[in-house]
Amino acid sequence: MFSHVMLGAADLEVSRQFYDAVLAPLGTAPGVANRHRYFWRGAGGTFSVSTPIDGQAATHANGGTIGFAAASTAQVDAFHAAGLAHGGTPCEEPPGWRGEKPGRMYIAYLRDPSGNKICAVYREPKEPERQLGPALRPPNYS
Repeated sequence: MFSHVMLGAADLEVSRQFYDAVLAPLGTAPGVANRHRYFWRGAGGTFSVSTPIDGQAATHANGGTIGFAAASTAQVDAFHAAGLAHGGTPCEEPPGWRGEKPGRMYIAYLRDPSGNKICAVYREPKEPERQLGPALRPPNYS
């Protein structure tokens, strides 16, 4: 659905260090510099931080959240720990399960050094996937 997401950064280098740290546990390579921006590319699109091109201060969205997909609860916990160690601040509840079956998710929220609200999310597999496992699932011919 999305090609990219870009957030404003108050301090580009602090933001690069923060996002390199929190995205590494999710399997994302370090950010690539391009003038006043850094880019992290993954299978699902591109994430970026930038100093505002209008010269004004970077501000965060009130009510906005950027969610990063995780492949396990361990990745979510590593994302959260790395964020706290690199200038992030906790927000909402501690990392843990939210929702009810089906559709539970393990989630951890942080604010980045510029105040943007981010999270890592692991979505619990549906029952057939958990019972059969990925190698035993019927092929998808569509």
